[in-house]
Amino acid sequence: MQNKLTFIFLLITAFTFAQIDGYWDKERATSKQVVVSARDRIIIPLDELPEGTTEIVYRITLLDENQQLSSSLVSILKAIPDPIGISQGSAGAIFLLSKITGNDECKYAIFTTKEKALTYKKDGISEKACLYQNKPINKDARRITIDGTTCFQNNAMWFGFESKNWLLNQKIVLEVVPWVDVKLSSGWNTAHKQELINVVKNQKIYKALNKKEEFSACYLESITKKYSYKEYKSLLGIELKKESDAIVEACILQTGETAKLVNLIRDKAAKAFESGQYETAIEIIQTQIISANKAVAMDYFTLGDYFLLTKQFTKAEEAYNTGIAIDPNEINLKLELAHLYLFTNRVSEAKEIHKTYKNENVFPNISWKQQVEQDFELFKKYGLPSKDFKKILRTLR
Repeated sequence: MQNKLTFIFLLITAFTFAQIDGYWDKERATSKQVVVSARDRIIIPLDELPEGTTEIVYRITLLDENQQLSSSLVSILKAIPDPIGISQGSAGAIFLLSKITGNDECKYAIFTTKEKALTYKKDGISEKACLYQNKPINKDARRITIDGTTCFQNNAMWFGFESKNWLLNQKIVLEVVPWVDVKLSSGWNTAHKQELINVVKNQKIYKALNKKEEFSACYLESITKKYSYKEYKSLLGIELKKESDAIVEACILQTGETAKLVNLIRDKAAKAFESGQYETAIEIIQTQIISANKAVAMDYFTLGDYFLLTKQFTKAEEAYNTGIAIDPNEINLKLELAHLYLFTNRVSEAKEIHKTYKNENVFPNISWKQQVEQDFELFKKYGLPSKDFKKILRTLR
């Protein structure tokens, strides 16, 4: 009894695993019944086979008037776990052939382009067919592998039939059921994945990363899990950009190189400001850095400058003071605060700051005085009041 139960368990397990690899797609099976005129040829196009189709099973049955199929091909295939069972001559495969057929016979051919099929219909030329049944039959059933190496290597298929009844019309039933490989059904084959990897490598952040492979794997997994290849290719540009930006950020967080992502955001804000998109630049700093809790003192320095150059002095002062609260020793913020005082009629307060730091270096190779001179030229460019510039410069002598 124990051995019997073990055998049943193994049998069920084997069947279950066979189903995981793929399935008969009964929802997109084809079943067409056509009437062919005596001595005529017709072609029947299949609906596009589903993504990931690696096998098809088809059955052709010729019926006499008022005959009906005893059972559909889909119902028969339910008893066969995978297409291998058909090629091995399993018990279920025997019933692929119709139990009931008529006396009429036909020849048929299968093509993978419409042009070849139309040529067959017109002239009966079957040389370019992927499969040609030259001997007239009244029923047939076969399995075809679609593997990218044989004639059958795409999801398009046309069946051509030639009636061998010289006097009367004949009724032909064509049934086709695709076997869909679960792994391939998303459409993400090797070539498509490589296409996505190339997109990853074109990301601005990519060259700056140390963990390029880890980042690429994260990006690839994020896209392929959420979208089929067909869905991915149908995204609008604006949708794809939004999705990509979110994935880049998530993958950067996963690889632990957040600082490089923030630098990319800073560059984006700077380019926006330089191109005259002032509000956009300000919004980028506020929402993508400050609101995201990624800001350091110098981010408030940048935000303050954007406000200052657009004459939003109250907001600029608030930004500079916030930055100083974060890092009281950041000398650049002290310099910007002195500039702000100059434009808000607090010249004496500005002078005090300049006197305190005039002998310091703002950057290793740039002195306080040099930076002031550069800043004053920039302020003139943006139309800020320059009437007190000379007073400050005299203070720096």
